[in-house]
Amino acid sequence: MKERIRKLRRALDLTQQEFADKIGMKRNTIANYETGRNDPSASVISLICREFNANENWLRTGEGDMFVQRTRNQIITDFLGDLIIEEASFKKRLIEALAELDERDWEGLEKLAKKLINKMD
Repeated sequence: MKERIRKLRRALDLTQQEFADKIGMKRNTIANYETGRNDPSASVISLICREFNANENWLRTGEGDMFVQRTRNQIITDFLGDLIIEEASFKKRLIEALAELDERDWEGLEKLAKKLINKMD
């Protein structure tokens, strides 16, 4: 499992400290998992999978995909959930502006998007 924890962390482009911070642990705990000095408990494995959308079967056995495949609705829900707790950011300001659009505005935005896509072809 030690190699898979390291592989997951690297796939997420996180340092040991960043990985540890996201799951409320200390950096040296993650280092010990990655070197095989300690094995994570079942609750830690569950926490890692939940926080990073990792496939628990893959983490435990190496079988299957590294990440759980999410539906489009799950992706949007997760994005909006994260956005709610964010401080002011461009993403949050953009979503707030989009939320205020009426149907006519959405039609205009769709028309603009189609023009941009056609220019890329």
